[in-house]
Amino acid sequence: MTRTAPPAKPETAASRMQLSTIAARLVFSSAPYRMLLRGAAPLRLAQTPSPGRGEPQRGAALLRGELILAGERLSAPDPWAFAAIEGDEDGRVALHGFAWLADLRAEGSEAARKRARALLTGWTERFGEWSALAWRGDVLGRRLLAWLAEYPFLAAGADEAFHSRFHGSVSRQLRHLEHLARLGGAALGPAGHGRIEALAALATMQACAVGGKERLRRSMAALLRELAHQLLPDGGHCERSPAIHFAVLRHLVDLRRVLLAGRHDVPAELRAAIDRMAPMLRLFRHGDGRLALFNDTAEGDAAAIDAVLTLAECSDKVLTSASHTGFQRLEAGATLVLVDAGAPPPPGSDAHAHAGVLSFEMSLGAERLVVNCGARAQARGAWRTAQRATAAHSTLVLGNANSSDVLATGLGRRPRHVICRRDEVEGAILVDASHDGYAPSLGALHRRRLYLAAQGEDLRGEDRLTRVQPGTTTPFAVRFHLHPDVQASLVHDGKAALLRLPSGAGFRFDASGGRLALEESIYLGAAGGPRRSEQIVVESTLAGNEALVKWSLKRLTAN
Repeated sequence: MTRTAPPAKPETAASRMQLSTIAARLVFSSAPYRMLLRGAAPLRLAQTPSPGRGEPQRGAALLRGELILAGERLSAPDPWAFAAIEGDEDGRVALHGFAWLADLRAEGSEAARKRARALLTGWTERFGEWSALAWRGDVLGRRLLAWLAEYPFLAAGADEAFHSRFHGSVSRQLRHLEHLARLGGAALGPAGHGRIEALAALATMQACAVGGKERLRRSMAALLRELAHQLLPDGGHCERSPAIHFAVLRHLVDLRRVLLAGRHDVPAELRAAIDRMAPMLRLFRHGDGRLALFNDTAEGDAAAIDAVLTLAECSDKVLTSASHTGFQRLEAGATLVLVDAGAPPPPGSDAHAHAGVLSFEMSLGAERLVVNCGARAQARGAWRTAQRATAAHSTLVLGNANSSDVLATGLGRRPRHVICRRDEVEGAILVDASHDGYAPSLGALHRRRLYLAAQGEDLRGEDRLTRVQPGTTTPFAVRFHLHPDVQASLVHDGKAALLRLPSGAGFRFDASGGRLALEESIYLGAAGGPRRSEQIVVESTLAGNEALVKWSLKRLTAN
């Protein structure tokens, strides 16, 4: 299987988005357009969407004037003053999305209810008219779903003025989202999953409302077109991120639930998309039920993933080889190995892409052993650059360079050809993959072979560099980041490493073709924030036409 990435043309997408933003600002901020939105009839609800999972502790912090956004604790008695500050887009998106309403509802007190109403009223006073970010399609969809889902909590004991303000604002925002859906494309926001999110939110709200079946039909048609564009034949999402894949599937199963509850038809294409995506989501899960750390993904919530798969109402099938999305799942005995064996997503869909081609993760049962560093929620600046680098992944790093150029908006230079072959014989699995990401800059191809024995007790690997262009002597390192719960120690004069899991299970790591070392690392995949960890590093040099490092991870038997 060969997956070829298209040439990068970031300026084209950026130019289109810039023109779209200018046009939107001229039209949507005009007085006639504002009058058009005010003409919308108040929304009448037949049902409400399912509320989000709130955290009482965060709700209590909100009552104290503290808000946790993009992984940062913000002291903000008036958060809408923060929302007006340019620069921190991720934080402002989270603020305008109102998912934090669930935290106030989870806190449950009357003070929390009043605080929620006050914050919503403050938003309508400051951002009730069109604003570029706050009214962007994906942000608007998140906010409206949050408002409607939490309406029973907000409305209890509210006066008539609040009800009037709430329904009037929802109607204006819904009318605007309908306009964006008719325009389609860049009008809905940046390319990628946000457009699915916006259209799924619109269809969900229309399915919850009384009447409007024709508007629902149009929204569903637009959503199905976007799904056909973004979902790959194996059911993976084009951005190649387990977290994004999960988010998209969650929106689709929530929409189907609302359609069924409202006795609306569920299109066959929507059912088919859910049926294709669920096995892919299972591919991304480790034995602990949480997600593998590829492309801007943290572990996530196992219970939430279980809930989405239950709502998907499809078979328990687990995809093992996703040739279009570019991931491989090797499973034998209690051992699981997940491999990124595909080309990065195309320009325009690569905002969340990491330079982690041919990286792998490994777990034993519910315990993670080898990992990637993962992604800190909405990290910015140096943190975001570091977590996307090749060195933050369990793969080979040549010349201390990235296999793809990591840019603020996505990727620049990237592998054009990623080749992967999988063979299975009597329970043993071999994955043979290569990429040319280093060919333009350093003149070499990286080939990785992974062999998992039938009982899962033995994982063997080969990392080979081959010159395809003349070059100078270049150092390289093969990195194996370890989960923070793994205890590691060097043995046999530093020629091997012993790894111990919390359960007591152990592995021995051996390598040839380089110098073995144990170095510091950091783990960004856990919900509680960054954790210190370690990594095994095998260092060597590409001096001639070829260099080869062989390594193995063998499970230790109990004495």
